[in-house]
Amino acid sequence: MLMNRIAFNYLLSVCALAVFTCSFARAQERTDRKLQDKIKILLEGFEGQVGVYVKNLRNNKVVSINADSIFPTASMIKIPILIGIMDKLNRNEFGYEQQITYKDSLLYAGDDVLGSFKQDEKIELGKVIMLMLTLSDNTASLWLQSLAGTGTRINTILDSLGFKSTRVNSRTPGREEARTRYGWGQTTPREMVRLMEKIYRGEIINKIYSEKMLRALGRNFYDGHAISSIPPYIFVASKHGAVNESRSETLLVMAPHGPYLFSIITKNQKDQSWEASNAGWILASKLSAILWNHFEPKSQWKK
Repeated sequence: MLMNRIAFNYLLSVCALAVFTCSFARAQERTDRKLQDKIKILLEGFEGQVGVYVKNLRNNKVVSINADSIFPTASMIKIPILIGIMDKLNRNEFGYEQQITYKDSLLYAGDDVLGSFKQDEKIELGKVIMLMLTLSDNTASLWLQSLAGTGTRINTILDSLGFKSTRVNSRTPGREEARTRYGWGQTTPREMVRLMEKIYRGEIINKIYSEKMLRALGRNFYDGHAISSIPPYIFVASKHGAVNESRSETLLVMAPHGPYLFSIITKNQKDQSWEASNAGWILASKLSAILWNHFEPKSQWKK
């Protein structure tokens, strides 16, 4: 009985420390009023709901607009899946160059590269990770989600890292209602930025695997939206997402005057088109341009 009470008190202490640490970190952040006003003007009239979180790592200034509201992740859920498979690699349950065997049962209908593979064709695990992130290949992503221990294991990792809103919903027992509402995954703009920041700071698994994840996130083939507003000579780690009523992008930008991060997510969009002119994509591009010109006012590269 005494041991149970000691364990319970210890758990309470740990939880209290976690809450204090999170609150302290939040207290150190200061709102960039000038930038926030610019972004609010940008969002005016958008036909749908929008969440934005921006963090300048040089001075810890932030912009928070609906940053704690829950939105669909769409393909941004591939960052948590990446963490899940890297956890398996760290535990030596798989090897990065290990050959794994494709099965037709893995196919997710669409135009994925991996979906064109033949039954029993082999591919390196590292290349499957590349397909998931660089080309946002859904067949590769669902395969990796399964190899990582399914959404259940990935969600356990997210919870252990202090993320309360970011979750895998698809093919995850107990998450059926959330999947109906949000799709494959759910998150908030603030948590997406925190997730990317932790990777940047080497705080996910360890520094070695965080760096491996950062490199993988810096090879995005889809650079026509938010990334297009940043000069091509600047390193950007990113992941985007899209479903009919939602567009989203999360970026780490290694700008000359200091790195910054931002996440923009929409939901209930009126514009559900799939052209480059989609209102959600245009909004992300314009936001990215505003941020670049705000943080790099003397840059010769202007958008």
